[in-house]
This record gives sequence, structure tokens and C-alpha cells, in this order.
Amino acid sequence: MNKVQPTAYTAAGHISNPAREAHARATLPLRMRERRLLLLLGDASMLLLAGVAALRAWAWIRGDASGALALAQRHWPWLATSGAAWLAVWAAAGAYDLRLAARLRATAPRLAAAGGGWALGYFLLFFALSTPPYALRSLQLLPRLQPLRLLPTLFVALTAVATLGWRTLYALTLTNHRFTRRTLIVGAGWAGRTIAQALRRHADSYQVVGFIDDDPRKQLRAVQPAASASDPDDDPQPAAFRVLGDHASLAALIAEHQVSTLVLAVTHDIDAQLFATLMDCLALGVEIIPMPLLYEELTGRVPVEHVGDNWYVALPLHHPGTGGLWPLAKRLIDVVLSAVALLPLALLLPFVALAITLDSPGPVFYSQERVGKAGKVFRIYKFRTMVTDAEKNGAAWAQEDDPRVTRVGRFLRRTHLDELPQLYNILRGDMSIVGPRPERPEFVAQLEREIPFYRLRHAVRPGAAGWALIHQGYGASKEDALLKLQYDLYYIKHQSLWLDAEILLKTVLTMLSLRGR
Repeated sequence: MNKVQPTAYTAAGHISNPAREAHARATLPLRMRERRLLLLLGDASMLLLAGVAALRAWAWIRGDASGALALAQRHWPWLATSGAAWLAVWAAAGAYDLRLAARLRATAPRLAAAGGGWALGYFLLFFALSTPPYALRSLQLLPRLQPLRLLPTLFVALTAVATLGWRTLYALTLTNHRFTRRTLIVGAGWAGRTIAQALRRHADSYQVVGFIDDDPRKQLRAVQPAASASDPDDDPQPAAFRVLGDHASLAALIAEHQVSTLVLAVTHDIDAQLFATLMDCLALGVEIIPMPLLYEELTGRVPVEHVGDNWYVALPLHHPGTGGLWPLAKRLIDVVLSAVALLPLALLLPFVALAITLDSPGPVFYSQERVGKAGKVFRIYKFRTMVTDAEKNGAAWAQEDDPRVTRVGRFLRRTHLDELPQLYNILRGDMSIVGPRPERPEFVAQLEREIPFYRLRHAVRPGAAGWALIHQGYGASKEDALLKLQYDLYYIKHQSLWLDAEILLKTVLTMLSLRGR
């Protein structure tokens, strides 16, 4: 796939992309939400086509003359369940991450992983329902629960092939520059440079044409995007973008460069002249979006260090947890899921306890004080994964390849099995299934002094699984804590049943791949 290069400039301010003038103007500038919706509609269409093809193939194999429609009416529960499960697993594998969707080399292995994960889950269910417990037989539920083997397999296999064809078409066509949003960044300071780097990583969706800034010292100068040490995909020497003019030249630059989006990266109050100019730009049909909001959409994080005087734009002041129904529904889900999950924990407990005891002398369980909702301190419970005197010198951040971790503890951490006793904390109401990971009081006191808005993590119950955990893993420093806070505030601001389901599915995939810390 040919990647569209942003309009870049050398340090001397000259255009470094000689093909810029030959580029056709964008004909259909798609927003990121529109791209994700388009991907979802395409995936759903491929699912429908694959369902029809699977029914026809199954009827032909069985010699069934009743037709695909009759078979669909007879077996629709399995088709519907298989289709919904496929979309959920495919989404958890990163199907709607636009950076991945734009690269075929990243799409194909994730598609294979999603198909394999679906197949594993389905056949475990297949064998479980093929020999249901006596209670189900006595209730005469066996015929209704009799699973199918070939039809769902055909269904998902054909869906994977059709989806690969559709995603190939997307990567080859809709990531073309004709569908990108040509973007001007208002403000060439730290916030502007940071959003320029984030946009550079999404060149399939945005094409940065330059900066606008009223500082006369920056006029016509090249500005380097701010590389992030926390993002391994960042180019350590990204291409620079030029400051094209001040706010008075905005309208002319929008017309000249066919700009679709203005990113407002101004962290101080906007003066009357700039405000009037922005209103004129809105009248021209240009999208204006504050830097923190676009950064959230691009990265899944709230940039707390860049909100400046506009702190209310990015922070979760009116998050779903302040409502009435969502906290009630979330608590009900926590109680039901934790109560159900305690049964397999009880079955695993003797084996885990024996392994821990044989590997390292000491107790099976480990408890520790953590800070919960509204700053309330509670005791969290885990399987012990470290030697008994791990903190004889005081509290310390857990490090990668920590020598204090035992051999069994390393396996428990990689599979996240050490977290299972927290089901008791969830049932009690100290924690939730999904939420920010609870931190120790010693670290919280330090981080609240050093990181702005850190206490906002305590606006919701902490969780066993979390948005920060699946994106960043476990923190081991103040810098990691800042990154975790950005992810946690995004979760608090956007929490929903769908987001919780996505986090849980990705957590399960992490457990199966042994990619825990």
C-alpha cells in the first residue's frame, strides 16, 4: 500500500515533498468515525454474504433440498450467535484501529488470530453442549441445545476470506490522499507539535499542511513535531511542518490548501480577533476541533499536560458514572460475573496453592492496601507471586523481569491468574470488573503532588481489567503513571457497556497469549 506522505518541510523551510503540487485535492475527506463506521458496515456485509454462501454450501454437502432460507430459519440462533461472536473477537483483535486497518501486513495476521480465537471458543462450547449435564437432559433441553459443527465452521471460514478481500480493498483505495482530511494546526507550541506528531501517525486519515501561529518569530519557519518516548512507533526525527502564516491569513490558506479541518492547539484564552476568524472558518464549512479532543480520538488518551486554560474540554466532568442507570447496571454486571467466576476459581485454587507452596515458602494469598473510589483505602487480594520478604526495604515499583518474582509467580502474572482472588473484592464492592487499576497509598500520595488531575482516577471504582492495562501494561515509574492517567481519564470519560466488553475481550486475548507482565 502506498502511504500518503504529509506536506513536510526541511529545516530551512523549503518543501521536502516535491510531489505535493501534483496531488489531487481531497474529493471525500472522511472523518475517523466515518472510516470506522464504513469498516463496520463492510465487515457486516461480508458476514451476511458469507452466511448465505455457508448455508448454500451446507445444503449442497448434506443434499438438503429445502434451500438456504429454510435452513437459516431453522438454525438462525447458531448463525446469529456465531456472527455476533465473530464481530466481537474481530473488534478485540484491533479491527477498528485505523492505523492497523491501513496496513495489510498488520490486518492479515490479526484476522487469522481472530478466526483462531473464535474457533477455539466455539469448539469448547461445542464439546460442552454435546455432553450437557444431567440437569439439562432431565429438563429435555438437549434437542434445543444440540450444537452444529460444520455450518458455523463454514460460516466463519468464508467470513474470514470475504473480510480479507474487503479489507484489502479498503487499504488500497480508501487510504488514498483523496479521502484524507487536509489539516491546519492553529498554534505551533508544545501542544501543536504534539498533535502534529499524532496526526503524522495517522497519515491515512489526515494530511497536515502546516501551522498557523501569531508569533512573528515563527513565521515561515519549520516546526518539528514532538516525538513521544512512550510510543515505540514514533519516528525519532519526524519531518517538519512550516508555519504558513498568522490568524489573519487563515481564510486564504484554507482556500489555497483546500483545508477540511482546523486543530485548535491554543492552551490559553482565545482573543476576540482569533475567535472572530474561527467563526468565519466555521461559516466556510471547515471543521474546528480542540487539540485535546482530537488527541483523545487518535490515541485513546486524555492529554492532561496539554489542556492549559481549557481544562474543562478534556476532563471527565460529566462522565457516565455520574448518572443514575449506568452505575446501577455496572454494579449488577460486576456482582453476576464475579459470582459466576468464583466457581472456576474454587476449582483452580488447590492446584495453584500447591504450585505456589512448592515453589516458594510462604502464604498462598497476598493482601495489600490500595486506594479505591473517592480515595477510600481497601485491602486487595492476589495469589502471591513474589518471595515473602520482597518489600523488606519498603514499597517499590514492580519492574520488568523483577528478581523478586518467583517461577510460578512469573507464570501467574503472564496469564493474569494472580488477579483471580480480586473477584472477592469485586463481589464486596471494593472494585469493579473493569476500571483503572488501584494504586498503593504510598505511590498515590506522591503522584497526586507531582501529576495534575491524578486524583480524578478515584472518580470510579478501580478494576481488575482496564483500558490502561491493555494498552500500556503495568506502570513502573512516574512517567508510566502519567501515561496510565491519560488512559484512565479516557476510560472514565467514555465508559460504556461496549467499551467494557472490548476491554474484557482484549484482556482474555492477552491472557491466552501469555503477554502479561
